[in-house]
Amino acid sequence: MSKRRYVLAVLSALAFAPPTFAHDYKLGALKIDHPWTRATAPTARAGGGFLTIVNNGTTPDRLIAARSPASMKVEVHEMKMDGNVMRMREVEKGIEIPAGATVTLKPGGFHIMFMELRAPLTQGAKVPVTLVFEKAGSIDVDFKIETAGAATSHH
Repeated sequence: MSKRRYVLAVLSALAFAPPTFAHDYKLGALKIDHPWTRATAPTARAGGGFLTIVNNGTTPDRLIAARSPASMKVEVHEMKMDGNVMRMREVEKGIEIPAGATVTLKPGGFHIMFMELRAPLTQGAKVPVTLVFEKAGSIDVDFKIETAGAATSHH
């Protein structure tokens, strides 16, 4: 294949390729990477949200709240073992994001808890969420809805 035909083939492929959407956000020194959640059953009243927060700054910050029109109530939660029992509870003072550190909210640990869902979370859709940080302020992000049993996001 000639060089010209090769270049034309590559350009044609790129022209018709599906778009790739970035799914990370920046707020000051904070980077919020790929927020996601799981699809829920039609009768589910709650769901968990997950993401990674990178603090590229020189001072710590704290994720102190979240809100979403998808549910009546949204809390910053933690799951951890208490003896032989797994407990889930609201983190009253939020989650610290140390300077220069990465904090991952994931199944079985820290997470965003959507309670009293207004409608089921449907795979392929997005959930609008406002994350509130103690120092950096607020940012609107979209949580991508993955399959119901997803252990990690498939971004």
